[in-house]
Amino acid sequence: MDRRDYLARLAGVAGIGLAGCVTLPGSRVTGDDLSPVGNATTSDTPSPRPDGQLPRRDEVTLPVSRSEMHAPLPRDHIPAIVDPVFGDDWDGLPLPDDSRAESTRLPGDAPVIGLTDGTRARAYPLRILDWHEVVNDTFGGPIAVTYCVLCGSSVVADRVVGGSTTTFGVSGYLWRSDLVLYDQATESLWSQLLATAINGPLTGTELTIRPSSLTTWGAWSAEHPETDVLLPPPRSNTVRGREATFDYFVPKYRRDSPPVIGFGTDSNGLHPRSLVLGVAHGDAARAYPFETVQRDGVVNDDVGGRPVVVTVAPGNTLVAYDRRVGGQPLRFSADGPRQLSAGATRWKRSTGAGVSGPQATRDLTRANDHPPMFWLGWSGFYPETSVYGEDTN
Repeated sequence: MDRRDYLARLAGVAGIGLAGCVTLPGSRVTGDDLSPVGNATTSDTPSPRPDGQLPRRDEVTLPVSRSEMHAPLPRDHIPAIVDPVFGDDWDGLPLPDDSRAESTRLPGDAPVIGLTDGTRARAYPLRILDWHEVVNDTFGGPIAVTYCVLCGSSVVADRVVGGSTTTFGVSGYLWRSDLVLYDQATESLWSQLLATAINGPLTGTELTIRPSSLTTWGAWSAEHPETDVLLPPPRSNTVRGREATFDYFVPKYRRDSPPVIGFGTDSNGLHPRSLVLGVAHGDAARAYPFETVQRDGVVNDDVGGRPVVVTVAPGNTLVAYDRRVGGQPLRFSADGPRQLSAGATRWKRSTGAGVSGPQATRDLTRANDHPPMFWLGWSGFYPETSVYGEDTN
């Protein structure tokens, strides 16, 4: 199911508060019972959805009890950025005295979250988000750029709630291993991946997700040569003040390193930190592992009746597009490392923009709500997901 379908099952989602409960499919919990997986109960008479389909029975009730969340850190222990500053590059910034870095220049292989707004572009390096997780910015309107280190998930959302701009911080809670935010206005708790309030006065309220990319600084700046890039504190200010106690000039984490949590591969053969791109539509969800897509080059597939094409784009990132052009599904193939082709038309892998050919005026439509993330994040919110490769080999 896509996010809109997923959240449509939140009965009366707009403006609902703690006085009422709404249900969210996709977990192993149902009704008022917030017990762990395996102890779920089900309703005898599930209500029909607006589209006529019955809701799934593995549902969770909102608000989510704080007892169902983990709180490894106090609130604001990870200080969100509230006053970001941008530049052309990091070159020229002073190195901390004890830094292990040889240069302040942001290397081309440094991961970034990329965002565009008309003709402008911005990049948010994970070297900063690894330490701060949330950037409150204004770019085509007030936005929150968020990154969960444990799930490897990035979400950019509008931070206008009920017509008012709010500021988001790091609550210290985790839910389904994922980052939980709080808003300063009401102190409601928000699921990062759902972009939805799960506890507090705004329970059930959802944020609008902005399209974003998880790629590398080299690939992003090559595609957007006029891009700005977020500068680390003390240039940017944080919720606790202008700390400069972190060494932003070396990676905090290796993206291919094992997780600190103590388990290995699952029944799908996927490690919790395996990079996947998730596509959901209707009642179906499907994960595309990076290694499998890289092996196959270009994947023409179908998710819940939606024809999709999935491939690796510059920056070693995964992208997914609806492969219907002019209402007709096409079969795509590789046209070099930067382009896809179908018939005599070519499109950019990184953006889906038409390059040349008779249908180049029709850009491809994104098929995914979220950029690539770790398998831990995707499977936590779509436990019934299929995995491309396990049923196609």
